[in-house]
Amino acid sequence: MNKGIKLDLSKVAPYVQEKEIMNMQSDISIAHNMIENKNGRGNDQLGWVDLPVYYDENEFRRIKIAAQKIREKSDALIIIGIGGSYLGARAAIEMLSHSFNNILPKDKRRNLAVFYAGNNMSSTYMYDLIHIVEEMNLSINVISKSGTTTEPAVAFRIFKKLLERKYGKEETRNRIYVTTDSKKGVLREIADREGYETFTIPDDVGGRYSVLTAVGLLPIAASGIDIDEMIRGAGDARLECRIEDLQKNPAYQYAAVRNILYKKEKIIEMIVNFEPCLHYFGEWWKQLFAESQGKDNKGIFPASVDFSTDLHSMGQYIQQGLRIMFETFINVEKPRREIFIEKDNENVDGINFLDGKSIDFINHQAFKGTVLAHNKGNVPVIVLNVPELTAYYFGYMVYFFEKSCGIGGYLMGINPFDQPGVETYKKNMFAFLGKPGYEYKKKELEGILD
Repeated sequence: MNKGIKLDLSKVAPYVQEKEIMNMQSDISIAHNMIENKNGRGNDQLGWVDLPVYYDENEFRRIKIAAQKIREKSDALIIIGIGGSYLGARAAIEMLSHSFNNILPKDKRRNLAVFYAGNNMSSTYMYDLIHIVEEMNLSINVISKSGTTTEPAVAFRIFKKLLERKYGKEETRNRIYVTTDSKKGVLREIADREGYETFTIPDDVGGRYSVLTAVGLLPIAASGIDIDEMIRGAGDARLECRIEDLQKNPAYQYAAVRNILYKKEKIIEMIVNFEPCLHYFGEWWKQLFAESQGKDNKGIFPASVDFSTDLHSMGQYIQQGLRIMFETFINVEKPRREIFIEKDNENVDGINFLDGKSIDFINHQAFKGTVLAHNKGNVPVIVLNVPELTAYYFGYMVYFFEKSCGIGGYLMGINPFDQPGVETYKKNMFAFLGKPGYEYKKKELEGILD
């Protein structure tokens, strides 16, 4: 892979032979052409494929200007959104920022504090968030295609009123940024009426594929991350991941191996990291694959673990539980910061054998030991080696997994770009809440509950 990112399939060799992978070339070619020629199912949602090259340059400039205004005006940014409307941005911000950015003293914090709302319906979380930010200078980026999704709609109403009480309506207009549909929807109407600056969610890009649009780029840029580098990384990934030849395209190899393992009843995939800052990258990855491939009673169940932490809770099951899973490790080769172990003359803890070694060195030995242990325990292991965690590599990984996910969905024979199943719970919730138009549903549900 370009710039030193490498897909290592050596630890799936006992379970997937190279010949099996290469035998998938014809199926890969069919899926490749459906995406590149935009003639497969869900082809109206393929705008993400060429985003790293054919993006709206004017809006990209406006994003950077707005991000600078947010940083100048505010101590904190509240990102209001759920699912694909916030997970990509949170993945980038947590991956590339100081681990404790929000609690750093202002004079030591390079970036503004970032908080998240509208991604749950916990009254306790909302109360505590208001309590922590009410004395700060605030800006809001609310992200929703329609503006009617319950969680972000509730959060926006609350924080909009908070800002209006704090600053007045006129100044609030300069602190609320709306990312929504270009022409229609409740949020678009509110933004036009109130005079908020708006950014567009493209019609042909679904939420889980939207991190490289204004959905992700505005909050990411506001947090101080270089979005030019991010787009450059995604652009390089696009070039490598659009090669039809399976032998030369790591994204297609990943999709092919997943498909083969799935047919061999490996129905759970865990994305694994050894860096806590990658936790939300795992959350973004889970949504990408769950919503794209979990349908028609098909799909690999995507899970995530943070090692070495979860080795002390999940490790036993992974090692000796049901043999229905495989793992994909993200191995970061170079840490952003380093710290070394010093010798202790008393050596009560017995770890003087680590004298002079770095914590990252120890972390990598844990990584290697875990790969070998799980592999010996009959768990196929895929490794994605990433040189370091930068905006460039974030963009690269995002595109790599998006392309793999789309190709993999077509290999499974499903439409990887819709999500019809997520509407069912919403209809039930609206009925119980008494939303107008759902009275029929409430009677039906009450009958079932009785």
